[in-house]
Amino acid sequence: MSNEQPAVQVQSVDRALAILDLLARRGEAGVTEIAAELDVHKSTAFRLVGALENRQLVEQVSDRGKYRLGFGIIRLAGATTASLDLSREGQPVCERLAEELDETVNVAILDTGAATNITQSYGSAAVTTRNWIGQRTPLHATSSGKVLLAWAEGKILEDALDTLERFTPNTITSRSKLLAELKRTRERGWAATNEELEIGLNAVAAPIRGAEGTVVAAVSVSGPAYRLTADSFESVTKKLRAGAEEISSRIGYFGD
Repeated sequence: MSNEQPAVQVQSVDRALAILDLLARRGEAGVTEIAAELDVHKSTAFRLVGALENRQLVEQVSDRGKYRLGFGIIRLAGATTASLDLSREGQPVCERLAEELDETVNVAILDTGAATNITQSYGSAAVTTRNWIGQRTPLHATSSGKVLLAWAEGKILEDALDTLERFTPNTITSRSKLLAELKRTRERGWAATNEELEIGLNAVAAPIRGAEGTVVAAVSVSGPAYRLTADSFESVTKKLRAGAEEISSRIGYFGD
């Protein structure tokens, strides 16, 4: 039996890799299809898929009973994160956060001196269906922008400090005050705006990191100031930062 055990293990590994190859080719497949492709019993296919799912190498397509490649594959392919689709990987996390926080959730990236939103999900309590996707927003007056600025390179920061436009009475237009705010952002790991872009609009954001650990985007939650109050920022950021960490893992960041 001891001589046969290694051969059985190698066969299981080979079949597991065949499943990954099958899903890469087809996009998605059910256990019955996988069993037929591998010429094994359905229970064997189910066991192999279960092992891959535990490692997050495959994931089940909700309500369809089929499987597709999971974000664990992305972590293994961390060296090629430049080509990964941040919007696609962030969308399911944004949808869950929007449901949990009952507000609007966005993912934004740094885009030639502005924060551009690439993903958006609405909570059921959202008072507006305003579409922020593709919108360029000022770095110093948005929570996502502050996060992106807090970890930005020197020239990007200097350019932003030279153009501190006022949007509301609460907008930070002082270089020293903004630098202090960015330092605080790095220390606590999140940023917030209290009616700084629009009167009546508050937001909180957390950093999303790429494979090398650099901040590549920000995920934010925004809502009316009477509901998303400054006093609630601390509690909101617990879920928001957890979501940011999940998106980061989906695009290849393993953590410190």
